[in-house]
Amino acid sequence: MSTRIAAIQMSSTATVADNLTRAGELLAEAADNGVQLAVLPENFALMGAHETDKLAVAEADGEGPIQEFVANAAQRHGLWIVAGTLPLVGPDAAHVRPASPVYDADGQRIACYDKIHLFDVGVPGSDESYCESDTFAAGPTTPAVISSPWGRLGLSVCYDLRFPELYRVLADAGADLITAPAAFTHTTGQAHWHLLTRTRALENQATVIAPNQAGVHANERRTFGHSLIADAWGQVLAEADSDGGQVVWTEFDSDRQHTIRTDFPALAHRRF
Repeated sequence: MSTRIAAIQMSSTATVADNLTRAGELLAEAADNGVQLAVLPENFALMGAHETDKLAVAEADGEGPIQEFVANAAQRHGLWIVAGTLPLVGPDAAHVRPASPVYDADGQRIACYDKIHLFDVGVPGSDESYCESDTFAAGPTTPAVISSPWGRLGLSVCYDLRFPELYRVLADAGADLITAPAAFTHTTGQAHWHLLTRTRALENQATVIAPNQAGVHANERRTFGHSLIADAWGQVLAEADSDGGQVVWTEFDSDRQHTIRTDFPALAHRRF
């Protein structure tokens, strides 16, 4: 069975309304090209000038203009949408939940994953440092794998890519497709984006859909772009440019993936 899947790249701004307008245009483009599953990037609705900006637009779980926008787009286009991440009200006034909800083609939310691993790092060889835990509350260590019309769908976000144990759990739960919406910095993206996305796909014999932010944002942070889809053989089947909004898509062939897993049964050969 084959279905068309897409990674949607954005260069999100500090204005939610503008970002939703752009996301709507890109989702419409995906639907017009026969896409049935589209994945938005991390922080698609807001890349603010300050990390605390997200606190002002955080929504209650299940309601609010950002969530309504995604649900309506999914229903209008008959499209499954993984909504990158969006800010939901967190456990206290200083933190939001970095949530990655999934909407089916009827516009119903059927799952929601909160990012587990937070990007609290200094980047070697640069003056860059980040501390997501200042404004993000990490989700529970409960991996999310759900059923879809095209197989089992596993959910992850950005920095999660550096933790292979999470993806092994997703594989053990039967993930055929894994989403990894991101806002990878340009520095870390140059060094590790292709390596990590392709490796997570290859070692788990799954298809990874990894939409990224791209370009320079309101806080002067530069993200890497190169949104991509990698298959179970570790090949990049579709890839965006380094800047600007773009939709990239490919055919997910579940029969081919099953053949790879059957003929090259690395997962079945595990000893640990």
